Amino acid sequence: MPGLKSFAFATLLSVAASYAVAEQITQNTSPPVDNPIVLQRADPMLVRHDDTRCYTFIGTSPKFDEIELRQACRLNDLKLAEPKVIWRKHERGEMSVNIWAPELHKVDDAWYIYFAAGDIDKPFSIRMYALKNASADPMQGEWQEAGRIESGWDTFALDGTTFTHRGKRYYVWAQQNKARTYNSALWIAEMTSPTTLKLPATLLSEPTLDWEVQGYKVNEGAAVISHGEHLFITYSASATDHRYAMGLLWANNDADLLDPESWHKKSEPVFTTNAKAGRYGPGHNSFVKGEDGETDLMIYHSRDYEALKGTPLTDPNRHARARVLTWDEKGFPVFAEAASD
Repeated sequence: MPGLKSFAFATLLSVAASYAVAEQITQNTSPPVDNPIVLQRADPMLVRHDDTRCYTFIGTSPKFDEIELRQACRLNDLKLAEPKVIWRKHERGEMSVNIWAPELHKVDDAWYIYFAAGDIDKPFSIRMYALKNASADPMQGEWQEAGRIESGWDTFALDGTTFTHRGKRYYVWAQQNKARTYNSALWIAEMTSPTTLKLPATLLSEPTLDWEVQGYKVNEGAAVISHGEHLFITYSASATDHRYAMGLLWANNDADLLDPESWHKKSEPVFTTNAKAGRYGPGHNSFVKGEDGETDLMIYHSRDYEALKGTPLTDPNRHARARVLTWDEKGFPVFAEAASD
């Protein structure tokens, strides 16, 4: 079938070209990114401030006991920037252990940090919480506890993120189902305030694919980016060792985001371990514009070795990294996982 062979060959050329372009852009970013951008910070997120063109970085502290911020105007200076601890865990009760995956967002003229935490007497009773700061600069002012994010049922819940789309604000998070048949799935709800969800929630994605259930049955770490005619959500799945990998959901821009039928899910992971590139267990990413204000960057964590030093939670060497994200002719993200950073 000559036509089919020609189509397949053209497809392979297109994929190869996309990988080559992504690798070339990553290597030639001005200035080139010096990865890792921050050492020992999992679940990394960057906010680029339009007024100063500088960045604020946030991520999980390896001791899981505090939340810190750091700022720099160049990506390569983040690893040199002095971190500022803005909040520490409680001694007892809620928010006293496992302070995970903080995210920084500007909502209604105030800064909010959404994060997950447990109770030291029940370390994995992970629930979602928020901090608030009315200062124009998140490094200044006073951070205050803004309460727990209630999702409608009481199970393991984490990795909250928020975004606006067509005039509405949404919240996406990971949570165990009521039947507790898996560790976490992805859910979405509209927000009625920076800390309140309009319920019931909509189920976006459950861990049902083979690559999503390696070690643990997990969908978590959602990140949202809009491009062209689509809204995309990346997420991470499986145990947080070398089997950790990223998947992709998408919906049309004009779709009802609270309708499960609006969402599509790629059956294969889009970003995985690549021993040749020295990348193990990549995931829990975020998106931000580059220093030019135009280039899309993916910020993610990974280790540079496979054999853990302890357990996935006690091994601290998940480093924050940055790479250029390009787009194919259909407006879909090209992760170029064969390319190094």
